[in-house]
Amino acid sequence: MMNKIKNKKVLVAMSGGIDSSVSAALLKRAAEPKDFKKIFGRPTPKGFRGFNLTGVFMKLNDFSKDSEKRARKVAKILKIPFYVFNFEKEFKKRIVEYFLKEYKKGLTPNPCVVCNKEIKFGLLMEKALALDADFIATGHYARIKSSANSEYITNKRIRKFENSRRIRYSLIKAQDKEKDQSYFLWKLNQKQLSRILFPVGNYTRREVEVLARKFKLPILSAKKSVEICFIPKTVEDFLKKYLKEKPGRIIDKKGKVLSEHQGLWFYTIGQRKGIKLPGGPYYVIAKDFRKNLLVISKNKKDLAKKELTAKNVNWILGEEPRFPLRIKAKIRYRHESVPATLYKLKTNNYKLIFRKPQLAITPGQSIVFYRGDQLLGGGIIE
Repeated sequence: MMNKIKNKKVLVAMSGGIDSSVSAALLKRAAEPKDFKKIFGRPTPKGFRGFNLTGVFMKLNDFSKDSEKRARKVAKILKIPFYVFNFEKEFKKRIVEYFLKEYKKGLTPNPCVVCNKEIKFGLLMEKALALDADFIATGHYARIKSSANSEYITNKRIRKFENSRRIRYSLIKAQDKEKDQSYFLWKLNQKQLSRILFPVGNYTRREVEVLARKFKLPILSAKKSVEICFIPKTVEDFLKKYLKEKPGRIIDKKGKVLSEHQGLWFYTIGQRKGIKLPGGPYYVIAKDFRKNLLVISKNKKDLAKKELTAKNVNWILGEEPRFPLRIKAKIRYRHESVPATLYKLKTNNYKLIFRKPQLAITPGQSIVFYRGDQLLGGGIIE
């Protein structure tokens, strides 16, 4: 049976960071360190071992030279083939231009969500299939569970891969809830999930760091990745480089003019820094694009809302649940999952009512729905 697993071809996306490097090591090695339980006080997680592995680096912009060098070095240590896929043109068109377009409309997009769908599990998946690979793997902190197997997807699922058309795949939060990245994966579908492996999803970040030392991977000193990979400094600096200024008035809730802004797309709901008015702090509570007005308030409670409308909703299992649906929802990555009820509207959009008002619900951001640790789906906040 192990020979059958070894014949499975896996393309592992290597960014040069610790998570993808340890993912590659876990896929390549026969087993994790024997003293794992002694170190961490729990059994060795069931993982992925002994695949026919190839490392790939996705070149997306001009800031990736150092990352490519580290990824290549790790691949050499692991003695696996290594290739570079140049996706710069596609990345600029599908991600960077999308990012600027959404900001120009007054929205606050999440480019990582779109990149996962279009690039990492879109273009890379197409390349992998064209090269007759069975799976792609990344360093995301998330897990996949199949209906044919009560365990999180490991080698046992691989052996059942031939029957995958009858299997349904669920997306589950990672073992490490602080590092969990399922929020960014809500656009994935069943076909993609059937071909994806998340090797570090069963580990905590601390465990991954220890494994990196055990595997003697030279990436612990690597700089932490920036929040948005194509923005080396601040979002404001990046936007000012590409979007023209369009001055307008800054007003309070009563309509009193307080100052002047340089363009509504340079601000986001809930923003506090950069307003540059004495007597603050002030918070951005609304943007009126028709009148080119930026509305601010000193009262943080003015940011609180109890409901929102979501569009472009994707359901991970490929079909809608029954409504109304009680869930826990996240309005941004670092936001706590909170109780809410979801309703289907006649417009094919969805209305979400929170049990308690939430601060700074931001149009353009992702709203993601959970039941326990399972990610049901998500959409875009209108």
